[in-house]
Amino acid sequence: MPYDLKNKLVIGVASSALFDLEESDKVFREKGEKKYRNFQEKNIDNKLKPGVAFPFIKRILSLNDLSPDDQPLVEVIVLSRNDPETGLRVMRSIRKHKLDITRSIFMQGRSPHEYMGVLNMSLFLSANEKDVKTAISRGYPAGQVVGTPAQDPSGTDVRIAFDFDGVLADDSSEKIMKTSGLKHFHKNELKKLNKPMHSGNMKKLLQRINYIQDIEEKLIRKKNKKGKTYKRRLHVAVVTARNAPSNERVVITLQKWGVRVNDAFFLGGIEKADILGILRPHIFFDDQMTHLEKAAKKIPSVHVPYGVANE
Repeated sequence: MPYDLKNKLVIGVASSALFDLEESDKVFREKGEKKYRNFQEKNIDNKLKPGVAFPFIKRILSLNDLSPDDQPLVEVIVLSRNDPETGLRVMRSIRKHKLDITRSIFMQGRSPHEYMGVLNMSLFLSANEKDVKTAISRGYPAGQVVGTPAQDPSGTDVRIAFDFDGVLADDSSEKIMKTSGLKHFHKNELKKLNKPMHSGNMKKLLQRINYIQDIEEKLIRKKNKKGKTYKRRLHVAVVTARNAPSNERVVITLQKWGVRVNDAFFLGGIEKADILGILRPHIFFDDQMTHLEKAAKKIPSVHVPYGVANE
């Protein structure tokens, strides 16, 4: 029987997102491919340092112990521009870091993102801006990692934060904001209050996260019946520049999509980075680099180069 990915949260991660490849990339840029190959071969057993996405990937994989039937809930697959030989150091580093990642695709000098569909991926993370933009243009959920890894190695929970417009939802409302201003934006949102927005790139990711949360919720109820305490491990938040009255359409859209978040921050122009510095998500998705410039100094962030904000 083939290995079925249908009911899993499948994430594709480039080695550039998972590990800190600054030293390796410098060798490639300054000395060329031959020296790069020699460098990787010489250092094949030297463990690569964690990159921006590393803590998120480690934490999300740890949720596999919630599975009720021993089948993994989360599958992470390496998607790499390296060829198989130069990619050996990546796979050995994965083992040394004890990450439960066994599947990979290596394509010399090319991005493997076009395999996302057949692999049922809900997310592709990479530090390569071009690869991410190409994936987005083809309708795949992708983001470019920026910032630094989360600094809480001893915890067990997973905190994920999303912007709303251009990330979970499409950019139709953002277009009105850009062309007509805040007053017309709020007017449009009130007019369409009960009309759910169209899906953005990360809606599928939230759906798969909610599926894992449903399984965790059953475990919580079971523990409570036995009088045992249980600390919730998977948390999801929306952090958006929307405020009243346009905040209502966010809540109604999520309800009509059949998805949910644990927390929502409707900030109305308050600096997101200040809030995120307290929330401390293991990963934050936003479509605007202007919001991420400060946030990335505090938390691991992902730029989703989609829609009017990126034209």
